[in-house]
Amino acid sequence: MTSLTRAPADPAEVVVEEPLTTKEGWARFVAEQVDAPPEPGPAALAAMTAEQREALAEARRDYHARLPSVNTPTIRQVLSTGRLLIQLNRGQVSARRGLILSGASGTGKTTALTLLGRTHERAARRKAPTAAAVAHRLPVIYVTVPPAATPKMLAAEFARFLGLEFRPRANLPEIVNAVCATAVRAGVELVLVDEIHNLNLATRSGAEVSDQLKYFAERLPATFAYAGIELESGGLFAGVRGRQIAGRFTLIGSAAFDHGTAAQRENWHALIATLESTLRLRHHVPGTLVGLADYLYHRTGGMIGSLSQLVRGGALLAIEDGGEHLTRDLLDLVPVDHAADRATARRAPQQAKPAARKARA
Repeated sequence: MTSLTRAPADPAEVVVEEPLTTKEGWARFVAEQVDAPPEPGPAALAAMTAEQREALAEARRDYHARLPSVNTPTIRQVLSTGRLLIQLNRGQVSARRGLILSGASGTGKTTALTLLGRTHERAARRKAPTAAAVAHRLPVIYVTVPPAATPKMLAAEFARFLGLEFRPRANLPEIVNAVCATAVRAGVELVLVDEIHNLNLATRSGAEVSDQLKYFAERLPATFAYAGIELESGGLFAGVRGRQIAGRFTLIGSAAFDHGTAAQRENWHALIATLESTLRLRHHVPGTLVGLADYLYHRTGGMIGSLSQLVRGGALLAIEDGGEHLTRDLLDLVPVDHAADRATARRAPQQAKPAARKARA
């Protein structure tokens, strides 16, 4: 995960925003609110200077680029299961229960995982007795498993999140002991580990990283939640280590939305309606996107990530061209990911068959 930058107040200043895998970046994410900018009336808008109108347009573009997360069934299941497991693990000294989120790329796994962390941390901070107690607490750790990870690399990810620094030749026990001591003092209750598919139990290093994670889980009085791509077929549950993981973790699948039955189409329509309700386009007619539900499914293959990209991109184009509403023609201009494009290409011949049969008749 790379650092992001925001536009500085002083053009000579470059402000680097830390990634989620640091306590500073995570704190920014937890505190972040995606609120639509206030919309002035026609008279107030006409009275604005060119600079003020551009500032408002930029704020509206920023809002639509970061539309609030939609509460999908997967997110609801992750939140309810995660909260329950955190409560069940309180007072447990070993064999704590965890959560694994597995599915194809683009199905919202990282979104669900990070929303679980944000929801828990906000709740923990509300319960803190004083502001000083809030300042000294870190209820959640969020790390990713690096490619070709080793136990020391994984431990270093934990240390980086906590802001710990070590001499170059520090050994693994030194890093692990410092991480565990700091995490316990900070009151860590939930550990989120993303990109877990980078851990390959069939290799020696992968097995060692799995053992390191298990060691962290034994040392830290916290609930562990993992997310990764198609973990069932990736061997995470194979062998002795895999059976131990399967015996301690609840598996939640993250998949694309289906569209074959009336109930599935109703769920898809409800998702689109919720996403549409977050738009703040001046001339957009509510229900337009729901009316395009079949088209949106055709373009995205039911992938929440692809749908979000398509709608957010369309909103940005609608602001840029001044139309301030979404149409199919406008959405056609928005590129989607390659996986969605391939799914569209596979479905196109099937959708052409009924028309061809009717023509022959």
